[in-house]
Amino acid sequence: MTANEPPPAVAAYDAVVLAGGAARRLGGADKPGVRVGGRALLDRVLAACADARTTVVVADPRPTERPVTWAREDPPGGGPVAALDAGLRHTTAEEAVVLSADLPFLGEATVRRLLTALRTTGAEGVLLTDADGRDQPLVAAYRAPALRRELAALTTEYGSATGLPLRRLTAGLHLTRVPDPVASFDCDTWDDIAAARARIREHGHVLDEWISAVKDELGIDLDVDTGVLLDLARDAAHGVARPAAPLTTFLVGYAAAQAGGGPDAVAEASRKAAALALRWADEDAADAEPDKAPDATPDARPDAG
Repeated sequence: MTANEPPPAVAAYDAVVLAGGAARRLGGADKPGVRVGGRALLDRVLAACADARTTVVVADPRPTERPVTWAREDPPGGGPVAALDAGLRHTTAEEAVVLSADLPFLGEATVRRLLTALRTTGAEGVLLTDADGRDQPLVAAYRAPALRRELAALTTEYGSATGLPLRRLTAGLHLTRVPDPVASFDCDTWDDIAAARARIREHGHVLDEWISAVKDELGIDLDVDTGVLLDLARDAAHGVARPAAPLTTFLVGYAAAQAGGGPDAVAEASRKAAALALRWADEDAADAEPDKAPDATPDARPDAG
């Protein structure tokens, strides 16, 4: 799949995001609101499940970058099983993606991978395992009827879901596991937060992270070939002048918007500007070598010579 092609369609699913924990190892800080790469952890997770039919966040309401449905377990602070039960009551899809709100490296591709595995393995749930091989039941996709079955069984046995550990819930499910030490990385401590921030700023990640953050901040839902834009910026900087790079990419964006927007409009505007930058550079090269004609095509006019 290229950068300009849409991702494959995903059948309807709902998402439940648990964001109401006490964050004791963060000193009681507002963990879902902690920023990594300029974005709140909760917003990063919500972006990963942006194509869910319904997204339920189990926590007290707060501003988020996209609209969600809010729910709360009763009593608040009743633990992950009670929170999941409360969130699931607001969903109707046959499949539910269940996520914690502290996953800085979770992306749409991982959510799609979990759903694909759920649909192709016949399992009742597919969850990620972390770098140590431990199950991460809050980075998972489940068959909603199976979750409801086990939640009802636990409520019958214990009288309530409050205070129950997640392993009691998942013990009754037929599960498939997918190893992913990066997407399953969660932020429980300030050291985890620091490690996530450092990784995002590494050379191999920083550009994609920055582009994603800018698009979210500006409310832009547009996937373009960043390689084309980077090549254009390079050609403008080298062939014209360094300040030409940001100005040219801005003008390309403006021209694409005037042409109706979309990846094709960006690509076409980038192609024209890149060709101009190369012609500009060719003229500079010709001026630097005055004995070399700037155009290798012979003069074919009748009176030439």
